[in-house]
Amino acid sequence: MSTHQYILADRAAPGGVGHSQPRLRYVSCAHYSKDWASQLHSHTCAELFFITGGHGDFLIREERFPVAVSDMMVVNAGIPHTETSQNGSPMEYVVLGVEGLETITDASGYTLLHLFAEDAIDGCLRTLTQEIWEPRAGCDEICQRLLEIILLRLLRRDDFALSDAAPAASGSSRECNQVRRYIDNHFKENLTLDQLAGLAHINKYYLSHAFRREFNISPISYLISRRIQESRFLLAETDHSLSQIAQILGFSSLSYFSQSFRRQEGMSPMEYRRRRRAGSRAEV
Repeated sequence: MSTHQYILADRAAPGGVGHSQPRLRYVSCAHYSKDWASQLHSHTCAELFFITGGHGDFLIREERFPVAVSDMMVVNAGIPHTETSQNGSPMEYVVLGVEGLETITDASGYTLLHLFAEDAIDGCLRTLTQEIWEPRAGCDEICQRLLEIILLRLLRRDDFALSDAAPAASGSSRECNQVRRYIDNHFKENLTLDQLAGLAHINKYYLSHAFRREFNISPISYLISRRIQESRFLLAETDHSLSQIAQILGFSSLSYFSQSFRRQEGMSPMEYRRRRRAGSRAEV
């Protein structure tokens, strides 16, 4: 899979849509290739998928269904999902990771919409992707405003609604968000649970419990996940050795990096690199 991702800087989200004040955390543009091995996963924020090319399938929990151009999928935070592409018609999509957003659904936790006549939303997506490919001053604010326009357009539909049940952030939520933001910006450094707890001025055991309750993952597991996410890019796009990548990303040893990568990705780092490069050659 070829992916370009832009992560927005952390700052307070402006108000505008509903009471939860959704905030755009990242924008990803993805294009499927033969090397991608889909695995069920979930996120700590909601994801809005806009299918912009090809055909494919979504798997939400244990339910599978087809998607194509002009389809939109909203997956709430914590809902296991994955996506695959149909042979001969590689799927392309834009993903918006949105914090503080939850759609009203049944127990499935997702919403599937068809946007055949939503030219305004298409225009916002085109502007979003242009912004993240060549970020300039004001990029983050423009992207946030475009998200708000997209959501307002969607709220005009009868088949889309947002939950207003999200409560104001508690003290522990603010502390956990502070720690997560710090990890996002410093994940290549040698971070420990004691350091993260000191940053938030709370007990490390309390932080571990509150962070898991907030994001369904421990602080150290989240740190490793961010490093593995970055390692996928380094493996696919650079010629750095595995030892160099492990050192760049703050892993204490090559074996720890390899074990962590295999646990999260289901394959070794070298196997991932071989598959990505084989897929790239096949696309040429």
